[in-house]
Amino acid sequence: MAYKGPYKRPQMGRKGNCMEQQTLRKGTQLTVTLGGELDHHNAASLRQSIDALLQDKSITELVFDMKTVTFMDSSGIGLLLGRYRLMTERGGKLSIHGANRYVERMIKMAGLSPLLQKQAR
Repeated sequence: MAYKGPYKRPQMGRKGNCMEQQTLRKGTQLTVTLGGELDHHNAASLRQSIDALLQDKSITELVFDMKTVTFMDSSGIGLLLGRYRLMTERGGKLSIHGANRYVERMIKMAGLSPLLQKQAR
């Protein structure tokens, strides 16, 4: 059965830092809205939940909405890189929206700046 969304799922790290995840499916696009801290405490469970949704091969566009992400470490970069590889292998695309300056800087340092989508201000 295909996921139709929206769905909110909090991810709790060991130190109590919370990563909020909300997913929304529209046609072939899956939007994953993240909020809070994207770090090694919650990246693995987040990766598992996103990958479970991506088992549906009809999803050809994955959008990460990161407007409310307050922190991201290398585990977050790894999460993005892995999903990027997964989407390109199936001929799809990945884009990142709404990253704050800190998160945007991390993404650029990882060489993922082509995935950033600028919002009109």
